Amino acid sequence: QARPTILGVQEAENRRVLWYLTQSLRRNHSQQYREYAIEGRDHYTEQDVGILLRPPAELTALTQHAYPRRLRSSNRYYDVSKHVMAEIEFQHGGKLYPLTVLNIHLRARPEGEPFRIRQARLIHRWMANAIEEGKDVIVLGDFNTEERGDELRRDSDVGILAGLETETTDDDLVDLSLRLPAGKRGTHLLPGRQYDRILCSRSLVEDDPDQPDLVFSKIEVLAGLNVKGELDEQQAHWEGYWDIPAAERDLSDHLPVMATFEVR
Repeated sequence: QARPTILGVQEAENRRVLWYLTQSLRRNHSQQYREYAIEGRDHYTEQDVGILLRPPAELTALTQHAYPRRLRSSNRYYDVSKHVMAEIEFQHGGKLYPLTVLNIHLRARPEGEPFRIRQARLIHRWMANAIEEGKDVIVLGDFNTEERGDELRRDSDVGILAGLETETTDDDLVDLSLRLPAGKRGTHLLPGRQYDRILCSRSLVEDDPDQPDLVFSKIEVLAGLNVKGELDEQQAHWEGYWDIPAAERDLSDHLPVMATFEVR
């Protein structure tokens, strides 16, 4: 129903599972997606992240960052074992629009926040130059953050990832989730949790009046695509999923989040 052009997927077993998904979308819904993923380094959960694309978006590069020894020894960073960065482009009106999308899945649980803070610092280090250069950048995924305020705290995991820890604002990202109504930001079965975020560079929210550019339009939490009937009870969803009647069984304990951008 939503037909996103770019879809970030977390907690995928591997690229083959994403291929099964794209085949199902093609067969059952006539939607033409291509799947992309790189096996990560989380051998405990065996979870990876991936990206699905449909025209007019096309992939030009898919990469995964390393975690060199010189950064590990500083104790300021922590490995982001589940991530993938896609360089994407599409044409509109004869003009080529490049876009960098980083899909991430950060350390879970409240007690994991010290690790997430260090992961966020590493991600910001990866993306800062591209943001400062004015490139269109999106960072999205399952942040597993406990940040739930109307403003980002400078020292929180999301705040650090958004660039608030540095003195300059030239490397900042905009948290689009804060543009949702305060009571509509929840993205998880756990009450009030806003785990799933979409951050973007200011170039994507500021319209250049002198030329066509890609500009943020709206963000939505599409609970209606995921929740069947009422929201599943927590323990029933996690411990007795297949005992829930199919007509009431939610597709996931996370809710899908979609941001819309348009050329203006």
